[in-house]
Amino acid sequence: MSYFDKVRVRIAPSPTGDPHVGTAYITLFNYVFAKKHQGDLILRIEDTDQQRARASSEGLIMKSLEWLGLKWDEGPDVGGDYGPYHQSKRTEIYRKHADMLINSGHAYHCFCTSERLTELRREQMTEGRATGYDRFCRSLSAEEVQRRLSGGEPHVIRLKMPLDGLTTFRDEIRGDVSIENHLIDDQVLMKSDGFPTYHLANVVDDHLMKISHVIRAEEWISSTPKHVALYNAFGWELPQFAHMPLLRNTDRSKISKRKSPISLEFYRRKGILAPALVNFLGLMGWSFGNDVEIFTLEEMTKKFDFKGVHLGGPVFDLEKLAWLNSHYIKQMDDESFVNYLQTELFSPDTLQAIRPLVLERLSTFDQFVDQFAFFFNGSLNYAGLALIPEKVGREVFTSVMQSLLAKLDELYTWDFEHIHKLLDEHRSEHNIKAKDFFMPLRLIMTGRKDSPPLIESIVTLGREISRFRLRCALKDIEEGKI
Repeated sequence: MSYFDKVRVRIAPSPTGDPHVGTAYITLFNYVFAKKHQGDLILRIEDTDQQRARASSEGLIMKSLEWLGLKWDEGPDVGGDYGPYHQSKRTEIYRKHADMLINSGHAYHCFCTSERLTELRREQMTEGRATGYDRFCRSLSAEEVQRRLSGGEPHVIRLKMPLDGLTTFRDEIRGDVSIENHLIDDQVLMKSDGFPTYHLANVVDDHLMKISHVIRAEEWISSTPKHVALYNAFGWELPQFAHMPLLRNTDRSKISKRKSPISLEFYRRKGILAPALVNFLGLMGWSFGNDVEIFTLEEMTKKFDFKGVHLGGPVFDLEKLAWLNSHYIKQMDDESFVNYLQTELFSPDTLQAIRPLVLERLSTFDQFVDQFAFFFNGSLNYAGLALIPEKVGREVFTSVMQSLLAKLDELYTWDFEHIHKLLDEHRSEHNIKAKDFFMPLRLIMTGRKDSPPLIESIVTLGREISRFRLRCALKDIEEGKI
């Protein structure tokens, strides 16, 4: 009799940044598979990286997935029988299971310092060998291990991988996948701070939450033998695995914020309709059949089968997304069309935020659209604008703005005080005169020399559009358009 009594799938985002289109992509395929088989979708928050985890990021992820209509059956907000659904609240569970592996001989304590591991890696690279842990502590005697533990020596717990042979697992999309065991590292399961790595927490949680199908991105294929080894070490039944092809930039590289907007909040703010984005993400990894390109979430759910997944590496084509969005806009009735504009683009909150910024510049209301359209646009046209100060130069200016973008990417409290402090400190750090820093930034953000106060405008534009415009300007500079 199987351990799994129904289809149960999960998504497990890390709340360490913006809600990613890749998260929505994988969630979509988990959702339609679960719903087609009358199963459950579980949301689990992988927040064991406490230094990077943010409650604000978690909230944005949940808000974005709900916007797309991808609602989960169990999770931190709705509860369920298999909680808690934050990994940070399950640490005792992981420690218990790590001890089980130690006691059964499937894992061992490793006392190697970070200095030794760095030196080992350097030697391996110098000699042209494959990098990886050399299993130095795997053969330590029980007496030595106990002595070092009693002395309070820092350590991690590593998995004992088989030293030879193959690990083979079934992938629902690719068929049987085999990887030679000697190529697989003895993975760290518990870090020295007492928190689990992804590998241990993932397998323990999937088993205890009765996850029957693990549907995730193909980048996890190389880690699956480690997970199979863990399931076998615990004596647990394996789930079924399915690894979806990665979303790609137009140059076939893995999708990244440097080349494509990756935040779900950006697409919502830009005016992409949720059904259009769901349709687009469905097309990215799967074929409806019969050359059908336009379908609803419900239609995809009824039709979905792993046989329709194509492995060519789907290209995140923004022109295709715009075409799909255009179709869905045309399908809106009068009431829906007007309601969207009133609630999403010209909402009372948005107009109230803009009001104090424009009052001193507005003598008649017919000026509003022309002078302040930049508050509602996504990208701007920088042609003819003198963005690069002559006394700073292209190379230095580009470097300053790139490092500013990196700092803004990590700024999650988007208000006047934090932005003002960040900009002032960044300008001082690079020793640039105020006019050579703030005027170009004003042009990048508003497209105009004469515009409302810069920092207040950045606050009102929001994280997504502000960072997007800075990326667009840097791209134009890189391509020689400015």
